[in-house]
Amino acid sequence: MKTTRLTALICTWVMVLAVAACAASPALQSSEKSPPGRPAIVPEPVVGESAQDASYTGSDVNSDRGADDRMIVRTASLSLVVADTDDAVSKIKDIAGSHGGYVVDTHLWRDDEQLRGSITVRVPADSLEEALGQFKSLAVKVERETGASQDVTEDYTDLGARLLNLEAAEEELRELLATVRQRTGKAEDILAVHRELTSIRSQIEQLKGRMQYLERTAAMSAVAIELIPDVLAQPIGGTGWRPSETVAEALGSLLRTLRFLVDAAIVLVLYVAPLIALILFPLVVIWLGWQRWRRRGAAKG
Repeated sequence: MKTTRLTALICTWVMVLAVAACAASPALQSSEKSPPGRPAIVPEPVVGESAQDASYTGSDVNSDRGADDRMIVRTASLSLVVADTDDAVSKIKDIAGSHGGYVVDTHLWRDDEQLRGSITVRVPADSLEEALGQFKSLAVKVERETGASQDVTEDYTDLGARLLNLEAAEEELRELLATVRQRTGKAEDILAVHRELTSIRSQIEQLKGRMQYLERTAAMSAVAIELIPDVLAQPIGGTGWRPSETVAEALGSLLRTLRFLVDAAIVLVLYVAPLIALILFPLVVIWLGWQRWRRRGAAKG
């Protein structure tokens, strides 16, 4: 009788946990997709990004989130015309690093002897606007700029609630497993509970992974940057001739000449002219005195 009751108890637990698993699974799958008509949260993680992932910190999912404590995922993309693609990539990496961010991926290729590229970086969400301004300052021209944001607070809270329920179910299953071992010790009963315990643990890990992903993408905004070479800044016909450099040199020479002329005029007015006046003044006084003396001598004669 005891064995029959224990078996019935295990079967009841299995049915309850199966229903709970079915209820949790659709929510987990739905949280993986963006709502219809809205952009995805961020591009799918690429190779190399996982090295920067932080471990799940176990945030308090029961804490109430006010209007100023929403979990917002922000992304941006830029299309920049740059004079030197290699130099732009290097500076973008430096800018991202200065904000505590990192490079997700970089791609460089040649198209008609012109070096093109794309680079994706992540920067702290509170530094996104400043970083975007610095990225745009590297460009000869900003071809395109887009941005998107998504409030994932409700998704995160729902995942947290389901996580608590699954953890409670896991704890009760552990207690049931201990009871089964003490009362019957039958391998099939132990394995049945253990299978359900393993399933619950797998769902818990999935929920934690999804919550970690939302935390990370909300804290570190992704910026995708396309780098387009400036045609005028590229060598023409492989001859090394860059018209933009010639124009820049001509303008530089003109500015240097104008600066020299202005500087010369300032020196002439403020230094040379007063100096000449100081030298000529006593000579003029002497000459005028001598002329007066001659006129007086001629009048007496």
